[in-house]
Amino acid sequence: MSDLSDLEKKISFEFKNKDFLKESLTHRSYLNEYPSVGAHNERLEFLGDAVLELVVTEYIFHAYPDYQEGQLTGLRAALVNYQMLSKIAKETGMEEYLRLSKGEAKDTGRAREVILANAIEALIGAIYLDAGYDGAEIFVKKFVMNHLDEVIENKLYRDPKSTLQEIVQEDLKVTPIYKVLSEAGPDHSKEFVVGVFFGEEQ
Repeated sequence: MSDLSDLEKKISFEFKNKDFLKESLTHRSYLNEYPSVGAHNERLEFLGDAVLELVVTEYIFHAYPDYQEGQLTGLRAALVNYQMLSKIAKETGMEEYLRLSKGEAKDTGRAREVILANAIEALIGAIYLDAGYDGAEIFVKKFVMNHLDEVIENKLYRDPKSTLQEIVQEDLKVTPIYKVLSEAGPDHSKEFVVGVFFGEEQ
């Protein structure tokens, strides 16, 4: 692992307890090859997910007093989804510090993005444990909320399903019908193929 002090400089946060930082960077798969490490980042991810949602929710709640619940939910979702969080992970430079098994280190595409997104959540959890809510809030505002303008300008907060439904109802005067065509994979990570049908032809 590269020098963690360099990562601390990149994220503008110095840990009092370096073990929190190390744990946040350790993927479960790493323990298969180095079982003596002891702890992986899933518990921190669980904590960080909750802290992240609270910070983002509180921020946009006060920043957009005229927004309804659905609009606020869309904004928050666009800021905390795995695509955005993986992008932030790359921006912080933490990717090169992750402790992964040799197999996981080769992952690309969506699998890689999910690993990065989970690591950012774990990092937020680690900062929360080390410096409390205020420390986590500073990090989230610096690295997550700075994407808010991008989300609004590019309308990333729009739910694709709702957008499609609005277009179809306006142009075709019908409501789309959604049907699951197939599903695959284990129960904890299923992938679905869903068909969208307009009118009587299904």
